[in-house]
Parts: sequence; C-alpha cells; structure tokens
Amino acid sequence: MLPAMDALEPAMVRIRAATVADAAAIARVDVETWRDTYAGVLPQAMLVGLAPEQRRRGWARYIVRAPGDVLVATHRTDGVIGFGSCGVRRGGPVAFAGEVFTLYVEPGYQGEGVGRRLLLHLFGRLLRRSLPSAVVWVLRDNPARFFYERLGGKLAASKPLMVGGIDVDALAYGWRDLAAVLEAQSRAGR
Repeated sequence: MLPAMDALEPAMVRIRAATVADAAAIARVDVETWRDTYAGVLPQAMLVGLAPEQRRRGWARYIVRAPGDVLVATHRTDGVIGFGSCGVRRGGPVAFAGEVFTLYVEPGYQGEGVGRRLLLHLFGRLLRRSLPSAVVWVLRDNPARFFYERLGGKLAASKPLMVGGIDVDALAYGWRDLAAVLEAQSRAGR
C-alpha cells in the first residue's frame, strides 16, 4: 500500500529503536533502496547480488552490539518502511564528532517526511551520546544527497570510494551544531 500523495500523518509513522526482530525488515529496505537508488550508477551484478539474508545477519549483530544506535520508521499498517544508524564518527572531517552511517526509506515512502523524521531522531540520539555534531557520507550520484542540503547539511569533504568494483565519488555533509538544528526544526513546527 502506497501512502497518499500528501505527507504522511505523523501518527501513522513511529520512529523507535530497532530490535533484533526488525533485522529482516531492515535488510529488505536496505536491499530494496540500494537497488532502486543505484540502478545505472553501480554495477547491475553487484545490485542483483545483494543478499537480504546476509544483510539480516549483519543488522542483527549491529543492533545487539550498538543498542539504540539503529532506529526504524514503522508504518501503522505496513511495518518497517525506513531505518537509520549512527554513532561516533568513523573517519572523515575531524570537525564532526558523530556520524549518520545509514538512512534509507522505502522508495514508495520517499518524499513523505519519513527520512527527515528519521534523521532528526538520529541527531537526537547523537546528542544523547554527547556527540554534538555529525557528518553523513553519500555517493555523489545519489539524488537523495540534496535532501541533506535542504536540512542544512554543508558540504564538508569528498573522497573516492571503491563500491562494487568501481570508483565512485562520495561527499560528506556536516552539521556542526545538532542541538541548533533540532531547535530550528522544532520552532518551524515540523
């Protein structure tokens, strides 16, 4: 079931910490969004070869290892429709303490405010972990990168990555003050 063309009512979508029971749904969204977003960008063989079961096991391990750092967006009737993960910055610009590692929303729910809500909840999680700033890496050819710009992310760095046997460019978007971002979003009534 696809959402109405208008933004989803907040009551229809809940953001919460993921549990191991969510791992299969997270893996499904993970694979589905990679195949949808990167068709024509990354090698077709790589996208076809994505293994939901392998991803399920990986997400289950991560959820156990980093409780609270993986969040899911659940729709009242459709279950898990998006997810994101965050933690201490792994690399990249040193001006940022935290990192949003992943943020994926099912293609049929993109543009409905789910990704925005997930990202803001991830920022809240980082703040609760005393990580006041954050960066996210995104492939340059991913059209969703403009989403980060609309939410105030500033281009902070770029680097080449090897993905699926080819070199691609990755861009880092950063937010230096997550508390200010959340405050501004709250004042905007969103």
